[in-house]
Amino acid sequence: MAPKIRRRDEQLPLSPPVFYILLAVADQERHGYAIMQEVKRRTDGKVELLPGSLYSTIKRMLASSLIEECDGTSSDSGDERRRYYRITKTGRELAAAEADRMATLIRVARDKRLTTA
Repeated sequence: MAPKIRRRDEQLPLSPPVFYILLAVADQERHGYAIMQEVKRRTDGKVELLPGSLYSTIKRMLASSLIEECDGTSSDSGDERRRYYRITKTGRELAAAEADRMATLIRVARDKRLTTA
């Protein structure tokens, strides 16, 4: 029996770790440690993905075809055991849908004078 394909809106909202990982690999391939560093840098240290949760989330994202393993293009590799990940078309579409969903929430919050963002 073929797996049921869920509509994009049924997959939202994304969990914060999934969204952060998709954002981290949206512009370039990264290995796990580089993903952790990118998330930490982009959030000014407010979000820190720990290795256990990072790699279990990556495993689920691979199974859902949101990301895929690749050879990696970074010259800092040096360690052949590093696995590099990149966003898939499905992952990009889902991340864009989540960003749109969040932008709508921010507009509503701004209209309600809950934020100036």
